Amino acid sequence: MNTTREDSPAYLEKKRFFDSLMTVYGRKTVFEALQDPATYLYRLHLAKSNKPAEILTDIICLAEQKGAEIIYHDRQALSRISKNSAQDQGVAADLQLRGYQHYDKFLQDNRQQKYNLIALDGVHNPQNLGMIIRSACAGNIDGILLPQKGNAQIDPLVIKASAGTVFRAPLLRCKDLTEALMDFKQKGAIVCALSSHATTELKKFSPEKACIYVLGNETEGVSHAVQKLCDESVKIPMNNGVESLNVAVTAALIAFR
Repeated sequence: MNTTREDSPAYLEKKRFFDSLMTVYGRKTVFEALQDPATYLYRLHLAKSNKPAEILTDIICLAEQKGAEIIYHDRQALSRISKNSAQDQGVAADLQLRGYQHYDKFLQDNRQQKYNLIALDGVHNPQNLGMIIRSACAGNIDGILLPQKGNAQIDPLVIKASAGTVFRAPLLRCKDLTEALMDFKQKGAIVCALSSHATTELKKFSPEKACIYVLGNETEGVSHAVQKLCDESVKIPMNNGVESLNVAVTAALIAFR
């Protein structure tokens, strides 16, 4: 006999908590993150081999003020946490961010809403990702769909380019973009690719349903697999022989259209 086990409210609450955690690394990055009032520090990780330094003292002081747990590790253990032993400088931090969640949580909370999302398909440049996050956070975008594979991930360069907005931006995590887009489509959303070959102009595109705008790779555009899932394609017309815009500029135009 088959039985269905329902997760307890306590388990679901715990899962939501850990799904909202983002790990950042590097002394300056962690220090700047802890200075931001929008961040809640869950746990600070330090290497036992760290030599005394003023910035480390400041980081520990901020962590204590936020009431966070402070754990000391050997270098191997810390590198497994930061996933970047070459740049973590013996420091990593688990931050709980209000806008950082798995996409299925967003879908569950916005079933009947007419939302606008930006999905990233192969955006490799960290500075572009940071600027996209900044524009989306400032504009009229309800979330950024950020796959774990094939895109730049949150690192010190992204944080710097975002001017700190990454700590309060609505970032929706997914493992595979095509799978996530299919889930959104099943819930009634329209998927729209930005393409210079499209016939419809962005300013004339007014979807009546929730819409996800897909931004592709800096040189190759939207991938073939994702393009096949798109319901629409729109373009931003160019003047004076200009072929295309930087992907971060395109994101800004979508966010403030």
